[in-house]
Amino acid sequence: MKNLSEHSIQPLLQARWSPYAFDSGKTVDAEDLSSLFEAARWAMSAYNDQPWRYIVANRKTDSVLWEKILASLVEGNRSWAQYAPVLALGLVSPEFEKTGKPNATAMHDLGAASAFLTIEATARGLAVHQMSGILPDVIRTTFPAAGSLQPVTALAIGYAGANGELDEDIAMRDKRDRIRKPLSEILIHSSL
Repeated sequence: MKNLSEHSIQPLLQARWSPYAFDSGKTVDAEDLSSLFEAARWAMSAYNDQPWRYIVANRKTDSVLWEKILASLVEGNRSWAQYAPVLALGLVSPEFEKTGKPNATAMHDLGAASAFLTIEATARGLAVHQMSGILPDVIRTTFPAAGSLQPVTALAIGYAGANGELDEDIAMRDKRDRIRKPLSEILIHSSL
């Protein structure tokens, strides 16, 4: 798998990837898991509102909650995420806590928190695969305590590894080259 950046970046950023195959026999330590969400807690957000919330389940310690999160994913994601030892849902508060006005950057802020979480995971030898394929209506029904929070994403967390249980076409996705758009396509206007 090629992993080349155009310019020098921190090795941790380049090492980050989103595998489909997780080592289902290797559990995630509770202390490591807490540190991932501590990293998310320290992410930046508009007006420091911190609109992100997570529902997290470690299959080892709460298989019932883990199964509920798994059932909240679209079928295509359930087929491989069922082997991840930890599943999480990312939700946002669509309004600023102090003013009640719409928070147009809430999803951006959740993305920043999840990115911090992912980099912390990479530093600890863990992998995170973020998913947009969720079932928001199922999440709202399954987790009524989430109230007005908006379901946005899901995360599979664990140790990347070979998994003979995966369908071959899904397992092959981990063998593809990691391709990023060139900077010239990302920077619309730039004085670099």
